[in-house]
Amino acid sequence: MTIPITTPSPKKAIIYCRVSSKKQSLEGAGLDSQEHRCRQYAEAQGYDVEMVFPDDASGAGDFMNRPGMVALLAYLAAKPETEYVIVFDDLKRFARDVEFHMKLRRTLHSHDASIECLNYKFEETPEGRFAETIFAAQGELEREQNRRQVLQKMKARVEQGYAIFHAPRGYRYVSERGNGRVLVPSEPAASVITEALEGYASGRFQTQAEVQRFLEAQPGYPKSKSGKVPSETVKRLLTQPIYAGYVEAPDWGVSRSAAKHEALISKGMFDRIQERLQGRAKAPARKNISDAFALNGFVVCANCEKPLRSSQSRGQAGKLYPYYACHTKGCVSYGKSIRRDDLEGEFEEVLKKLRPSKNLIALIRDLCAHVWELRRTHATEFRNALHREVVKIERQIEGFLDKIADASSDTAVTAYERRIETLEKAKLKTQGQLESACQPQGAKADIIEPALQFFSNPWKLWASGRQDLRRMVLRLAFEEPIAYCRRSGHRTPKTTLPFNMLGGLSGLECMDGGRDWD
Repeated sequence: MTIPITTPSPKKAIIYCRVSSKKQSLEGAGLDSQEHRCRQYAEAQGYDVEMVFPDDASGAGDFMNRPGMVALLAYLAAKPETEYVIVFDDLKRFARDVEFHMKLRRTLHSHDASIECLNYKFEETPEGRFAETIFAAQGELEREQNRRQVLQKMKARVEQGYAIFHAPRGYRYVSERGNGRVLVPSEPAASVITEALEGYASGRFQTQAEVQRFLEAQPGYPKSKSGKVPSETVKRLLTQPIYAGYVEAPDWGVSRSAAKHEALISKGMFDRIQERLQGRAKAPARKNISDAFALNGFVVCANCEKPLRSSQSRGQAGKLYPYYACHTKGCVSYGKSIRRDDLEGEFEEVLKKLRPSKNLIALIRDLCAHVWELRRTHATEFRNALHREVVKIERQIEGFLDKIADASSDTAVTAYERRIETLEKAKLKTQGQLESACQPQGAKADIIEPALQFFSNPWKLWASGRQDLRRMVLRLAFEEPIAYCRRSGHRTPKTTLPFNMLGGLSGLECMDGGRDWD
């Protein structure tokens, strides 16, 4: 009887290959070349390659931070009956950290898996384990040295004034000969962000909620799929110094300094934004303010002086009826509605009367031109004073640098360095004031005429229908909210100083006065 000869089935193998970043996996051929060499090795050893697990993350030394290795270990755990050979092409692909190298060895051993490397032979002897430890330590040393070198280069770039981190919204990186990667404004988002920041600094937007709604209304600004801009994004826009032409890296000891890239706003404007953020918080604008209620939050009950609320009621045919009403309990007007068209229509008539005579406008134009020249002279003197202050600070810094060179104790050096850092911050702040204190640019008519057009006829801006312009008209033309009485209509509004002057000089009456309270 002939006994059949059975050939043992080939060993099962798993290939593991790794590069340090997604960029290497997308732009290079590292993963493919590693897999090719490992397959050749497995074929020569008679192994049957069952799976390949690639990785494009370093894991910072910890193999559990690599998705491919985690998947490999899960695969081994799912097949405890099979003894696999793990094949990789170089010891550095295994682990570049002594602690995690040994931990990974023990983890694979617990799954009855052996490891084989194309460029290194594992030996289970005291000498072999010692040599393996030395090689793992060498890999860890190279990784730490590379990391240190990268951080040093990045820190040096920041110290030279270059941004190195992820490009913020409104910017993108371009390569410039001799300068490397440099931030440049990315339109149309850059112009939208500039308008938003300038609007908050000037008070055009009173709250961060108003900035948020402005951004959501701009087609050139990137938003989420739902068309929203998160409030965290608005906060980040308002507090990022990079938009004012600054760079900093506090974790590396690099304080804020002037950057090489083009700023979207001036340094002085950035300082005003921070002052507003740190000041008394404004009540956020209601989210339901819309074009449907132009005076929402600006008209109060003449009896209790509390803001009238806006709402809409639905009739039998499904038609909406907008109205204002007093919701203050105890007020004689509590719960009594006022048709929106009546209230806002009367206000528009008030606004149309805010028009001084043409002769008065001509007089104001001459006065504005005179003030323009005075401001130009004052700006020149102010700039000269700021420039002298910058020169003075620079001399003080040079003096402390000389003291550091002559200092004999570390304590003195540390004190001098702190003083220099304080002076550098003062210098940056003064330079920001110098930047924002520039002389008026362009022709006088280009600056004066738009303002005169507003004061000569604010109704034109109101008639545009744009909610942001209407809110601006309310803030610029009226000193306080307008009181409305159900029986007699609007009380005489208290206009701002410019309109008070125009009205007093021309005999202009904004509206009929002398009405009694209800």
